[in-house]
Order: sequence, then structure tokens, then C-alpha cells
Amino acid sequence: MVDVPLAAGAPAGDAVAYGTARGRWVIAAAVLGSAVAAIDATAVGVALPPIGRTFDVGLGALQWVVTGYALTLAAFLLLGGALGDRYGRRRVFMVGVVWFMAASIACGLAPSAPALIAARALQGVGGALLTPASLAILQASFRPDDRSRAIGAWSALGGLATAAGPLVGGYLIAVGSWRWVFFINVPVVLAVVAVTVRHVPETRDPTAHGPVDAAGAAGAVAFLAGLTYGLIEGPTAGWAAPGVVAGLVVAAVAAPAFLVAERRRTNPLLPLALFGERQFTAANAVTFLVYGALGGALFLLPVDLQTVAGYTPLDSGLALLPVTAIMLAFSARSGRVSARIGPRLQMSAGPVLAGAGLVLLTRAATPGAYLDRVLPAVVCFGAGLAVTVAPLTATALGAAAPEHAGVASAVNNVVARAAGLLAVALLPLLAGLTGAGALHPAHFAAGFRTALDIAGAACAAGGLLAAVTIANPPRTAPRPPAARWHCALEASPLCAEPAGAAGGGGGR
Repeated sequence: MVDVPLAAGAPAGDAVAYGTARGRWVIAAAVLGSAVAAIDATAVGVALPPIGRTFDVGLGALQWVVTGYALTLAAFLLLGGALGDRYGRRRVFMVGVVWFMAASIACGLAPSAPALIAARALQGVGGALLTPASLAILQASFRPDDRSRAIGAWSALGGLATAAGPLVGGYLIAVGSWRWVFFINVPVVLAVVAVTVRHVPETRDPTAHGPVDAAGAAGAVAFLAGLTYGLIEGPTAGWAAPGVVAGLVVAAVAAPAFLVAERRRTNPLLPLALFGERQFTAANAVTFLVYGALGGALFLLPVDLQTVAGYTPLDSGLALLPVTAIMLAFSARSGRVSARIGPRLQMSAGPVLAGAGLVLLTRAATPGAYLDRVLPAVVCFGAGLAVTVAPLTATALGAAAPEHAGVASAVNNVVARAAGLLAVALLPLLAGLTGAGALHPAHFAAGFRTALDIAGAACAAGGLLAAVTIANPPRTAPRPPAARWHCALEASPLCAEPAGAAGGGGGR
């Protein structure tokens, strides 16, 4: 494995070992930082109906509350990964969490729907800085033999945070208001900053040089913004409306222009050579299908439970509690199994199981008992996520060279967030949930069934794609005990040293 930089001039012993006190603190900082963004993203779904009532807006405005955040998050993730690789992952991570906290306060104080949407867009920028850095910190800081375990713990706990978001949001709305969904981020961020300053090592890519690819970031923003605006506003304003046409034209021009520019740049925001690795490309394609289905479903489900089934915000959060429990119980085990047998089986079966759960959730469009209408579906869905999340993340990160940890993390996150962004914009359109009557219970119930069928099929397609594209890594013989190997150091690469010498952890 290629040596990766840690802090400049650091000795080999500075590589973080899994299971040590420092390793636990580093994982805690990365998990809590990314969990702030994950919980916020899913908790807001439960808050959408109360937000709509507060500002007296329809489904289109509620889509923008979600996509305003997802748009800037997806558009700036690549830039966030590149900045972390170049200027230090810990530094960019801390800037991101503090920025996210400030934007969260603005969301909680928003006096109108447009102000909330603007603050959500600012939140997305903070999320774009902290999210890739959190995972890249683990990939670059831990000993090579410990990276998969650290990423598995991050995936498990991060997946738990995502699943817990609706419950947290429902509780905060019940005891306070939807504004507390945003204010709760403040104490968590303060804790993250304290842990990061004390325990997280600085890591960066010493080969990164030259100006940051601001043009590439602008191209990504133009493509996603134009496409999202056109898909959301087209059904309401009309597909021939000047703004809608302009948005779609901008997207159509920006996408190929971005790819051409990235191919020609010396230091591109998106190194297209990454996609020359089949495993990396395949893992990201599966990510797009699975997270698109997940994002679209989690946007519509809380609205259905509250609008059609008559749940309170707290009840709609509690409805997804089994997903949280299943993720907590089995995600870490899933990561360990994947590390032992390879990711192919789990990445194939997990999305199919999760897709079946989404199709079962169509029963939630008919009022009835929770045990009959919702519980079997969320159990099936949660089991599929628990099987899928850890191996999917580890495969996407492990397929890239470790010196590209930041940009590989950013690419995988961009794919996941862009998939959710496009699903929130496109799924209501495909299901007929547009216009002023979209939130009428009978109309919404019919569209919800169609939307969840589409999402379930997309998720299952991700599993089938994994079955034919993902390869298990070759099994290697156990390493001779006399050899000691160095891992990620911000120093010149070192060779194996004699047995008994002091040194870092294992490599590959």
C-alpha cells in the first residue's frame, strides 16, 4: 500500500491504532461530526409538515427545504474533499462543523420559508466541508490493517445516526417546535470541536499543489442547480417557462463542460482517473441507486404518515425506531463479515432486501394499525440497510489509493447526496405528486404508493448491479510475524524495518 501522510515529520508511532483510547476518540470525533449532518438531514423530513403549516406553503416549497441543503452539499463536496487533502483534513473538518452550527442557528431563527431555504443552502456548504473530511480522517489516520474496522464503526454509527434522525426530530417537535431540530446541533458541534482539537491528528496529501479547482466547483454547482430547479419548478411553472428552460439548458451544458474541463486540468477537482478502477466505479453506481431510493423514500414517508395515516411528528419518528435498533445491533457485525468474506454477497442481497421493505411501505398509504401497516416494512428495510451500508462504504473507499482518501470520500458522498437530491426532485414528479393538490390525503396516498414502488425497484436494481460488478478482494496469506510495516505518515516513505524495531501498524 502507498504511504499516506500524517502530520508533517511525525514518527511512525503516530499512526492511530484501532481499539486504543486515541483511536476511540478519533472515531468519536468523525462520527459525531458526520452525525450532525446525517441527523439533521433525516430529522428535517419529520419536520416538513409542521414547517409547511408554519409558513403556509405546499409540497414544492417543502421540496426546496430539502433540496436547498442537498444541492449545496452535493455541489461542494468535491471541493471540500480537495481542500481537506490540500490544507489539512482536521482543519477543514473543524471549519465545516462550525459553519454548520452557524447555519443551523440561522435555520432555527428563519422568519419565512425563503429565509429557511437560504439558511439550509448555507448548511449544505458546511456539510460539504465536514462530511468528506470526517471519513478521510479515518482513512488517512489509522494503520492500514485497522482502516476497515474504523470505517465499519463509522458506517455503523453513522447509519444509526441517519436512522435515529426521524425519532430525534419527532421528539424535539413534540417537546418544543421544529426549530429545535436545528438548535440541537449547537451543543453537539461544541463537543465535536473539543474532541477534535485534543485528539485528532492533522493529515494532508503532500502531493497536492497548485490552485484549487474553483472552476470545477462552479461547474458542479451550475449542473446540479439547473437540473434541480428545472425538475422541481417545471410541473408548477410549466415546462416551457423561461426559468425552467434556462435551468435545464444550463444543466445540459454544464455537465459535459465540467467533464471536459476536469480532464484537461493538471489538478482537477475530480480526478477522472479514479473511475478507471472498476471496483470504485461499480461501488459508486450501486451507491447512486441505493441512496437515491433511500433519499426519495425518507422525504415522502414522514409526510405520508402525518398527512394520510394521521401520525403526530413524534409518532412518525417512532415508526422508524426499528430501523435504528437493527442498525445498532447488526451494522458493526455486517462490517466484520464483509471484511472476512468480501463485500459482494452483502452488497448484492442487502439492497434487494431494503427494496422489498420500501415496496412493503406502500401499505402505509392506507390508515391502519402500525403492527400491520408499517412494522414489517421497516424491519425489512432496516435489515437491508444493516447488511449494505458498511461494505458499500468500505468498498468505495478501499478501491482508491489512500493518498486520494479525501477526494474518494467526497466522490462517494457526492454520488449519494446527488442521488438523494435528484430523487427528491424527480420522484414526486414521476408519482404525480405535483401542483396545489399534492398534499391532499387521497391524492398523496396514491402518489406515495407509486413513488415507493419506483424507489423499491431502484434499490433492488442496485443489488443486482453489485452482483455482476463487485469483486471480492483476493485472499492473501498471513503476514510473517518478523516483518513490520509502516502505514500513513507525513514523511518520506519508509521500508519494512527489522523485527523488534519500533514502528507503526500493519500495512497491506
